Amino acid sequence: MSLDKHDDTENVDHGDVLNSPNYFGNVLSATMNRREVMRGGLSAAVTAGFGGSLLSACASDGPGSGPTVNVKSIARSKDDRVVIPSDYSAYVLFATGDLLNGAGGDKTLQTITGDEMASRAGDHHDGMYFYGLNAAGALDRSANDRGVIAINFENINQQFLHAAGPTADATTKARTVADEVVKEINAHGVGLVEVKKNASGKFEVVSGSTISRRVTPETPMRLAGPVAGSQWVKTKFSTDGSQSRGTLNNCAYGYTPWGTYLTCEENWAGYFDNASTATPGIEYSRYGIAKSQGGSYRWATAGADDRFARWQLNTVGADASADYRNEANTFGWVVEIDPVSGVAAPVKRTTFGRMAHECAYPSIITAGKKFAFYQGDDARFEYVYKFVPNKVWDAADAGGGYSAGDKYLNDGVLYVAKYNADGSGSWIPLVAGTGALTAANGFADQAEVLVKTRAAADAVGATKMDRPEWCSVDHGSGDVFITLTNNTSRTAAQVDAANPRASNAAGHILRMREAGSDPAATTFSWTIFVFGSAATNASSNLSELTAENDFASPDGIYNDARGLLWIQTDNGHTNEMGLLCNNQMLVTIPPSDFNTRPVIRRFLVGPAQCEITGIDMTPDGKTMFVNIQHPGEETAVADVNGTDGNVSKYASAWPYDRADATKAGTKAGRPRSATLVISKKDGGQIGV
Repeated sequence: MSLDKHDDTENVDHGDVLNSPNYFGNVLSATMNRREVMRGGLSAAVTAGFGGSLLSACASDGPGSGPTVNVKSIARSKDDRVVIPSDYSAYVLFATGDLLNGAGGDKTLQTITGDEMASRAGDHHDGMYFYGLNAAGALDRSANDRGVIAINFENINQQFLHAAGPTADATTKARTVADEVVKEINAHGVGLVEVKKNASGKFEVVSGSTISRRVTPETPMRLAGPVAGSQWVKTKFSTDGSQSRGTLNNCAYGYTPWGTYLTCEENWAGYFDNASTATPGIEYSRYGIAKSQGGSYRWATAGADDRFARWQLNTVGADASADYRNEANTFGWVVEIDPVSGVAAPVKRTTFGRMAHECAYPSIITAGKKFAFYQGDDARFEYVYKFVPNKVWDAADAGGGYSAGDKYLNDGVLYVAKYNADGSGSWIPLVAGTGALTAANGFADQAEVLVKTRAAADAVGATKMDRPEWCSVDHGSGDVFITLTNNTSRTAAQVDAANPRASNAAGHILRMREAGSDPAATTFSWTIFVFGSAATNASSNLSELTAENDFASPDGIYNDARGLLWIQTDNGHTNEMGLLCNNQMLVTIPPSDFNTRPVIRRFLVGPAQCEITGIDMTPDGKTMFVNIQHPGEETAVADVNGTDGNVSKYASAWPYDRADATKAGTKAGRPRSATLVISKKDGGQIGV
């Protein structure tokens, strides 16, 4: 997701590229001999038209070439409610503004103060991970009834947080109510939420927990790795560049074998004001920070206090230790958090590189061998990465916390992916002093390579992708799945094997397999697992989706421990697919054969104008946690006024009944992002 996240999802006509010499069918037809097995799942007309290209066809809700999930596809829905199969139930565990810890009770969103928001659930629930706890409160990977949910609060809906939307000067647009800005800041970040089953067997937030806490954009953090202490991150807050303050726009996630949480900073660049009229360096411009820009929410204008001044990037002091010219360099990282300490300061791990991080998802972990973390950089024409620690995994480090993090995450190699037209690929190391990454080319040392990760990937010739978002790893095969959400800016002249559709409005999913199934390998093979499309659009429906399983803009993706693959969408609400169905979650079982078509089924559809994002399960497979993000997000600020506003004009007022998320009702209050608990009514495993 991004601050302007639907820019790439408008409805377009794909017919104008069919005759281009760069159209993917022509580009790939001569190189796909090893994938001819996939052609059997396509109609003769499609096969002839697309020349045996990189397609994994997808069956409808019925027998297909791949294994089948024991779930019947649900119908598309435009209802303002959660829709799931009839043999499942769903309820709200916690929602934006709910108290997570400390004194206080339930309040309406608009009456929560700025400081109060720091102890409540933030907005835009996103990536999350369930950490089981035993009776003593220690991590227990097999626990099903008690745990900590580490969850990202990515962004905000300003119009619903305040009584009448954000307050600003009509002429300058400067923010005039400081507490509103404090509230918006504290609605971002991460939550560590202790939950347990009550006497009736339902999960609830643990009142008075010593574990639950919020991590916000104001929480002090340690910088670690090559960038720590460098010239790039020295600020007025940390004159030696050893610390930073807070985490921001946290989207997808990862986890470590030593029991910590990895949260990923995505679209942080848009939050900053930059009063300077000088052309910014590539460490800013390559991430979208321009001269004389105003931040999306104008936090820098709320007052002279340091908590606002830090969002202004211009130079006012004699050097970087006197101002916040480098503040944006302290964002764009993967942040490690101890989920159970209650107090330990998070650590920004700079070895992962600086980008619009969507994930830092671990490979299969094997004792005595190296492992990897896979990453996507969510912007048009950006890259897929992996980080490989230099040390092999020692099982004795399980439960090692930040000490293990220092051991494995401060020393390793960051790679960027290059995809070849024949289905092969290579991982290119981003190491200072090698290849194009020299001082003469603007990469004096590894700190500079990591601060300028995007420019480094440009320099080594990596493959520019269609918005790489979430990554996930099959727990059996080790195959890596990467969602490419969309890219309507790709022209017919820019298509390539891995991104074969010009003006790609519906996105696709890649499947990768490391050479020798070794996460540290420097080569891999790949295929396109499925293309998103409305079933009604014959020219774009390359995977032969039907009304029972069509989707667009894949975003979240999750391989559960039993082998099921869950796909979540972040599609626009008014484009071709958006007019047919709200955002949704689908499920499949990836066939063991790399090129066999999967059978995909629709499992969940969300309420109006939401995004489905974030998913995890308890180890027994009987409880699923799923996030509903920003329902009703396009509601006009003018309709949100005073205590209630013009509720009838809200695009959504979900949830209507927290005990039953599938209920619709009469609009009576402001919608909230929320975390769902989903289970099978007979108490069995989900999806089987």
